[in-house]
Amino acid sequence: MFDPRTNRYPYPEETDRHYLEIHKDRGIVFDSSYPYIDRSGMFRFRQNLARILLNVIVFPLARIRLGLKIEGRDNLKKYKDVIDKGVVSVCNHVHMWDYIAIMCAIRPTRPNLLAWAPNINGENGTLIRLVGGIPIPEDNIAGQKAQLKAISGLMDDGGWLHIYAEGSMWEYYAPIRPFKRGAAYIAVMNNRPVIPMAFSYREPGAFRKKIFRQEAVFTLRIGEPLYPDTDLDVKERQKDLTIRSHRAVCSLAGIDPDENLYEPVFSDSKRVDYYTTQYGVGYRGSR
Repeated sequence: MFDPRTNRYPYPEETDRHYLEIHKDRGIVFDSSYPYIDRSGMFRFRQNLARILLNVIVFPLARIRLGLKIEGRDNLKKYKDVIDKGVVSVCNHVHMWDYIAIMCAIRPTRPNLLAWAPNINGENGTLIRLVGGIPIPEDNIAGQKAQLKAISGLMDDGGWLHIYAEGSMWEYYAPIRPFKRGAAYIAVMNNRPVIPMAFSYREPGAFRKKIFRQEAVFTLRIGEPLYPDTDLDVKERQKDLTIRSHRAVCSLAGIDPDENLYEPVFSDSKRVDYYTTQYGVGYRGSR
């Protein structure tokens, strides 16, 4: 069984902080004039080329590299009518390639992804944009308004928006960290459901341990849509949907939500000691 306590990663003091370094800044300004969803002909042409490479090379390689198993794809068929009207999805963020796994799992749907602005400005920014990356303009109010307007247009067009509600990538981390409210905010403001997903871990074979030095292989589970509770006022609706999304991701990851759901639910805490010193709490093992 994969044991998360064996990991040695520099997890930050704040549960939504990043620890990987970005080595390049392309100087892009994410203001009101930035094309958060680029609909130009040239960009779409490049996206289509990237999609061919994804299907032919990247997806098969990712399945091998990650040892990826996908469960719950039947929910994509069961709720196709709901998905075709636009959805938001959430998932724990535990590997550099986990968004590739999500794209592979939900194809032929082409999702968009809310991305940390320094990643878009960094060395991999062009690739992130081509696979649907939308930067989060944290320090530009006009940019934030333009981004939210673009996302509303995406929802109106029946798009799929993926959000890592934990706020950052922590490799091979087992507990589900507190969720930021952004995913629920977008779902509630656009009256769209949230589809929960979760990665859990399995023990890798000798080949992957030796060749890839891989600590675990992955199972991705896709859950059923969660709908905003319209009987609540807007703020309570967002809070309620955040909590239910968090609990659903816990359950899909094989974690008892009542054991994992520490206070606060939202990532406004700078404490991680209840995670780093209680790794096994709420973790029923890998499946």
